[in-house]
This record gives sequence, C-alpha cells and structure tokens, in this order.
Amino acid sequence: MKKIAFIVIFVSFMATLCAQTQKRVFNEQIRTLRVEREVLLLGNDNVLHISFDEMSHDVHFYTYAVQMLHSDLTSGEYLQGFPTKDIVDYEHSINTSREYTHYWFQFPNEEMSLTKSGDYRLTIYEDGNPDNKVAEVDFRIAEPLVRINANVRAHTDIEFNGRYQQVDVEVNTLALDIRDPKELRVVVQQNNRTDNAVELNMPTFMDNHNFRYVNNKALIFEGGNEYHHFDAFSCFYAGTGIDRVYHELGDYHALLFQDEISKGQYIHEFDSDGRFVVNAERTADPDIEAEYMWVYWTLPVDKPWFDGALYVGGDLFSNGLSLRNRMQYDAKNKCYWLTALVKQGGWDYQYWFSGKGTQNKTTTQRVDGSYWQTENEYAVYVYWRPFGARYDRLVGVQIIRSNAL
Repeated sequence: MKKIAFIVIFVSFMATLCAQTQKRVFNEQIRTLRVEREVLLLGNDNVLHISFDEMSHDVHFYTYAVQMLHSDLTSGEYLQGFPTKDIVDYEHSINTSREYTHYWFQFPNEEMSLTKSGDYRLTIYEDGNPDNKVAEVDFRIAEPLVRINANVRAHTDIEFNGRYQQVDVEVNTLALDIRDPKELRVVVQQNNRTDNAVELNMPTFMDNHNFRYVNNKALIFEGGNEYHHFDAFSCFYAGTGIDRVYHELGDYHALLFQDEISKGQYIHEFDSDGRFVVNAERTADPDIEAEYMWVYWTLPVDKPWFDGALYVGGDLFSNGLSLRNRMQYDAKNKCYWLTALVKQGGWDYQYWFSGKGTQNKTTTQRVDGSYWQTENEYAVYVYWRPFGARYDRLVGVQIIRSNAL
C-alpha cells in the first residue's frame, strides 16, 4: 500500500490570519457576500474587506453594527468610536444581463475599532432598522498568548486508514496564569463548516503548562472527499465542470456535468476546501462586470432518500443549510437537482446529507464518500476566560492541513 503521510504546516501566527469566518444572508436580494482576512490581530492595523451585491440598480441604505460574542461586556468596553456606521461605497454593475449593485467597506476603520480579543458578529441592516437585517459576518480578533501544536492522523479509535481523520491538539500556556483547566475552551473546525465543529472544555491530559487534547473521540472527523469544482469565468464557452453555457430569456445559464455517487475509491484532486473566487474574462473589474448565471446541479439517484435531506454545501452557500441549497428530487428523471443564481467565477462544492434528527449535522458519505487521504483544512481556536473575567479572550489560532502525498 502506498504510504500516506499527514503533514502539518506550522507557520508564524501572522501567517495563520487567513483563517475562517461564518456568514449568513437573510435577504434573497443579497448575493456573493465575501470576507477577506477573517481573523484580525489585536493591536494590528489589518482589516476585514467585506463586500456583497444587491440584485438591482436601486440604491439601498445599509448600516452595520458590531457585537461581541461570549461576553458580558458593554459595547463601550470593547468598542472605540461610533456604535454604527453607514455603508457609503457602492457601484452599479456595468453591461450585465442582470443588474446589481456592488457594496463594500472595511472594518475596523477610523470611526470604529475594537479593543478586546474574542469572537464578534457584524450585522448589516437596512433603512436604519436593526430588526431589518440582511446579513451577518462572524469574525475573530486574536492575541497570540499560547503556542499550539496540532496534527492530523488516519489512525483513529474508529478505524485505521478508513473514513476518518483524528485531530490531536497540544496547547502550551506558559504565558498564562491558569488555575482551572476549564478556563480554556478549544474549538476545532474543518473547512470552515459549523455543522461538525467541535468545542472542548477539558483536556485529555495536563502536564505543567501543556494541555493535551489527544485520542479524543470528539475530534474524529469524517475525512470526506475532495470538493467538486466548476469554473464559470466565461459566458461564451463551458469551463471546467460545465457541460454547456447558453443565454436565454435575458439570463445566462450554466449546466454542470452530472455528478455521480462515489464508487468507494479516493481520487486526489486539487481543491480550495469549499472557497470561491469571483472572476470573469474580458473584464477590467469583475466585481461590477461579472455576470450572474443560473447554475444547474444534477445527481442521478434511483429513489429519493426519505431519511433526510440532501444539500449542495460549501462557501457558495455560506457553508449553511437552507432552502437556497436544499436539493429537490425529480421522480420522472430519477435525480436530485438544484438551481441557483451564481456570480461568475470559480466555485467549490460538496454534497452534504443531513439525516432526520441529526440537528443539522451532515455527512459526505451518502454521495461523495469519506476517505482518510482527503486534504482538509482544520482551524484550531483557543479561548481563555480566567476566574472572574467577563469575556472569552482568543489567545491562539492555528491552521493545519491534512495532506495526501
């Protein structure tokens, strides 16, 4: 058997700041919500770049506010400047079949900044009404006070070189005065998914200033499979993963090749772990010149699955589960299908099955299979709330990858 080695990429703390974020959209007119640099370093001048499209040329009045999560602090204790800020930068789409307006802003800025590390939620709402929210972005501010060593292996308590990957984490807390191990909270996410995220409040072992979370069944993740990919950068010919592109009734349409249920064999492919990039040929600025296209997914299945629902997963749908990405079954053609309006670019996706009673947890095994060789990105976040403190400080971030060689 070919030997597969899992290589952990240890990089400086500053280099880990390409970590992950959670996004939610509440208005059907809001599309392509993007966030660049989702973990900020406390006291540094790095910023979040946030943008989205509203599907018309009407000008809307949007405002955003920031709230600290896992905290009992008042806003004045973590926020400097104004409590809200209007989004004033926007530009209408140019020469596109479907009109839209592109909005963007940066945070923090001269009028709003944060003074504490931790988890935050940025809420975008319309017409000055906080109850009329259109989108949310969860992000993090970190202060590097601990050293994290983490690795991924295929040998788990469930299987050896099977469907799963085991994550082991060791946190060195020499710089902290920890009196109770419950002061630490460790969160591990795979590919920016929240449905299978793990939160740990107690280590497996403690050795002086080292807190070890090893051989923990909660940190056994499905390996899953590499993401599918399609490249819709062209309106004139079919890119990768696309069967054909055509223009009809005023819109562009992209029919993806039919996918198949995994045959039980891992095949390595390069992917972006669910991410996307906006890109369009023959454009100077794809943010306002890229077209929106109706994209069609088809998955042949002889009979519908009555024990749960099937979704198209990935950052394409903010890694969530909703009616936007829930597939429907076509009994006549014996297939699951989904249609969505997507901006031109390169997009990753997977098929996620959510069984009844699983509380929105999903599995890739029903369609794409699960393999220990799969390349995945894991983010480890370490929080600290000492006795008497009123908020969780984010004191460490580490990004690791499981790499098949």
